[in-house]
Amino acid sequence: MEKLTAVKGMNDILPPDSARWEWLEAKVRELMARFAYRNIRTPIVEPTGLFVRGLGEVTDIVEKEMYSFEDRLNGEQLTLRPENTAGVVRAVAEHSMLYDGGKRLYYMGPMFRHERPQRGRYRQFHQIGAEALGYPGAEVDAELILLADALWKELGLKDVQLQLNSLGEPDERRAHRAALIAYFEQHADQLDEEAKRRLHSNPLRILDTKNPAMQSLVEAAPKLIDFLGEASLKHFRTVQEILDANGVAWTLNPRLVRGMDYYNLTVFEFVTQSLGSQGTICGGGRYDYLIGMIGGKPAPAVGWALGVERVLELIKENGTAIDMPLPDVYAVIPDAAFVPKAMVTVQALRASGVRVQMHAAAGIEGMGSMKSQLKRADGSGAGFALIFGAEEFARGEVIVKALRDGAGAQVARSMADVAGWSATLQSPAQA
Repeated sequence: MEKLTAVKGMNDILPPDSARWEWLEAKVRELMARFAYRNIRTPIVEPTGLFVRGLGEVTDIVEKEMYSFEDRLNGEQLTLRPENTAGVVRAVAEHSMLYDGGKRLYYMGPMFRHERPQRGRYRQFHQIGAEALGYPGAEVDAELILLADALWKELGLKDVQLQLNSLGEPDERRAHRAALIAYFEQHADQLDEEAKRRLHSNPLRILDTKNPAMQSLVEAAPKLIDFLGEASLKHFRTVQEILDANGVAWTLNPRLVRGMDYYNLTVFEFVTQSLGSQGTICGGGRYDYLIGMIGGKPAPAVGWALGVERVLELIKENGTAIDMPLPDVYAVIPDAAFVPKAMVTVQALRASGVRVQMHAAAGIEGMGSMKSQLKRADGSGAGFALIFGAEEFARGEVIVKALRDGAGAQVARSMADVAGWSATLQSPAQA
């Protein structure tokens, strides 16, 4: 029979790698709580129209990358979410979450895009995102950037640079759009096929081209910031002033446009040189019109999302030490007849907060020898072995043997008084 494997670009996350994911997620949860952001969880499947309307019909995501299908029961067009900002906005609008004021929210979860798998970029990938909805002020744009910057510090990442731009408001972008079209029409012979296709539908995306032959043409194109009015410029200056006051370095990137149509005013990306061509690890900006675009009551909003796989790659490149969850105790049970009573002690230790790995029978060979079990205990990384020897077991005792600090030292403990000695087995983080 043919062996079934995972879908290309959709990967299993196995131990010990899964511990790195848990470590990162725990860091994020703790930091989000400090910034008063609360968790939201939305469905993986959403109506296709949510992304067509929210992201824009001529974006790469909608045109090329979405996993869309028809519901066989009712014919509804559905899509595996390619990003989660639109889903969060849909949930906020559907449940009228802004009726009593703004909301700060964050999420974690898988996203799906049909693209060529490469390092740090997969067809099922994971994002962590933060969204602040109902707040129009530039200080919230800056707060979200400070939140991301604080996360890099928590993770020990240094090779991360912040790039900023402003996309202004719709009327300013329309004026810039007209200037772009006129400019690129004058240089139509230098445009590749993709740029020609986008020229009249979405010329702003031409600025994001990766074609080396078009870079000089793009560099000389009209800059959006030259079309911004005083209100947009003031909003952008306020963001910059807050970042400067907090010692956050940034560079202006006038070609930074992001990949979704819903952005306005502030946009930003955190980039690194350590991951090759996939340099962006986090990006976001303000999207004041998205709630209204999907049918909700118009409200301002701003947010960002980071790519979990890319951040984990960067953590690995950086050599950041990650605490792996190891057992405190390995229970050695040489006689299968001792298992029922031994498990009472094991369960009592677990109830006291001690991490216990219990030896289990290895098929027809039974529990295995004391020597082989002690070897497994040492290999588990546990600090102690809990040895249920025959003589001690008969006295209602168990031997606690140190495997790390003071290796070899051992003491008999009463199985009737687990609570009295369990704390001596916990790692410092657990005690």
